Amino acid sequence: MAEREQLQRGLAGLSLTLSEQQQDQLLHYLALLIKWNRAYNLTAIRDPQEMVSKHLLDSLSVAPFIRGERLLDVGTGAGLPGIPLAIVYPEKEFELLDANSKKTRFLTHVVAELVLTNVKVHHCRIEAGKLGAHYQGILSRAFASLADMTAACGPLLVEGGELLAMKGQYPEEELSQLPKPYIVKGSHALVVPGLTGERHLIRIGPDHTP
Repeated sequence: MAEREQLQRGLAGLSLTLSEQQQDQLLHYLALLIKWNRAYNLTAIRDPQEMVSKHLLDSLSVAPFIRGERLLDVGTGAGLPGIPLAIVYPEKEFELLDANSKKTRFLTHVVAELVLTNVKVHHCRIEAGKLGAHYQGILSRAFASLADMTAACGPLLVEGGELLAMKGQYPEEELSQLPKPYIVKGSHALVVPGLTGERHLIRIGPDHTP
């Protein structure tokens, strides 16, 4: 199967070692995404091999930077990057939030089908204020701006927690507009097998310097 070979090559390129079962789960998730996408338009990408690179491998490129035991994926859409990361880290808790009911229905089906006991789905907007300050890491591939992300998600971090924003080009202008007390804790250029465009991960947290 072309997607399995592509996934295995991509995992090697990312220096990620996953079990056969984890690879099976990733491909099962991909198959469900392809199937549901026909009816629900969950993603604009239709080609299965493009989905491997632009969805699975792109999500997995941030795996080395995942810290803590409880993480939130905001604006998760079809479950990216949350579902692939939950498969990689079964010992960590992942909560996936999206306001689109079609997408959260799909995610609930994925969680049941793949028996992902470490994943919880929330159907709401982050601004609804339904979540508490429980998270060591809050991820997003989809937030409009870093200033918006810090305002909405920053209060949900535990002490020492970080926001993990996945971006294309390095977001220099957005970073210049970060509200206090938030600072950049680290920035990482991501190399995603099969993708040529720029990808960056920006790690943001409150500055506790007196």
